[in-house]
Amino acid sequence: MPLLSLMPQQLYVSQATSDAWAAQRAATLQGHTPLPAPALTSPYTPSANRSLMPAAQQPVTSAAAPAAARSGLPAVPNLVPAVAYSSKEKEPLSETLKRAGKRALGGGIPGAAAMGLQVLSLMWLRTTVNYQYRYGTTTTEALKHLYKEGGVVRFYRGLAPALLQGPLSRFGDTAANAGMLSLLEEVDMPVALKTMAASGAAAAFRILLMPIDATKTIMQVEGKGGFQKLAAKVKVGGPGVLYHGALAASAATFVGHYPWFAVYNYLNHTMTQYDDLPKRLLRSAFIGFCASAISDTCSNSIRVVKTTKQTATVPLTYPAAIKMVVEKDGVLGLFGRGLKTKIISNGMQGLLFSVLWRMGQDYMAKGN
Repeated sequence: MPLLSLMPQQLYVSQATSDAWAAQRAATLQGHTPLPAPALTSPYTPSANRSLMPAAQQPVTSAAAPAAARSGLPAVPNLVPAVAYSSKEKEPLSETLKRAGKRALGGGIPGAAAMGLQVLSLMWLRTTVNYQYRYGTTTTEALKHLYKEGGVVRFYRGLAPALLQGPLSRFGDTAANAGMLSLLEEVDMPVALKTMAASGAAAAFRILLMPIDATKTIMQVEGKGGFQKLAAKVKVGGPGVLYHGALAASAATFVGHYPWFAVYNYLNHTMTQYDDLPKRLLRSAFIGFCASAISDTCSNSIRVVKTTKQTATVPLTYPAAIKMVVEKDGVLGLFGRGLKTKIISNGMQGLLFSVLWRMGQDYMAKGN
């Protein structure tokens, strides 16, 4: 067999591809005329990525093609023979971690910027949601009550910690998703499991932010006197009270984060991509709303318990917090307090975040 007939169309292929071609070639050589190798075009080396022959050279075909057809054997696909070495070598862990960090940074910074804009524009809705979580009123009643307590300014109590927590939280969520997916890119496992790993990382990160969250939430729920009530609670129970609700917060983050990114990743993978900017932004907005609605429905009851425990003026156990909610609004209240407002609020935030995040990633990708 001529040497050129053994040369692959492209040397840079997978081990499975190489093994498959080798098996079929071995079977062919047992009493049959050798099958022709694929047409030689312009092979590349994995290391230098350079062509092994000039572009003007014409493809070489084997004269044994008619014999292969007469043999009755199945046609051999465009595979690499056994003499060719396989694809890329396994990437060192250090390089994988470096690449994961770079991708996480690319995902996290646009995410933090997007969340900062959301806090400024939609905090009034988040204040309403937290008030409903604690006291269980309707959306209209909550809006009226909050406005009577201090006008528009009342809806922005806790703005400073919110501006700090919002971008940090979303940075952790976004970086965990982008970084984990990059880190596990070479691992043969479903995307859903990779997203679950990212959810666990995000939930752990949220625990570090609990003192900021406690300050923000009690100021949203209790208004002007919220910080003084939190200080009195710390004086009685010590600094540990700043972490009240940490378990529920982590659980809510995991339960909410996993469906959000699972839906986002799935829809982003399956929906048609557009080059036109308006269509691309509309697509991202739709994906963001769907992801937020599913996430909120899954995690709402946990957030009700977390807010109730966190904003209580005296230390409260989780069973006591659940009992307090159920006694007032029943089981439906446990799962439904503020859910409608939450879906509207997070839906709007999801739309903004998804669009701004995508625009930020595109901008950073062009910059690099």
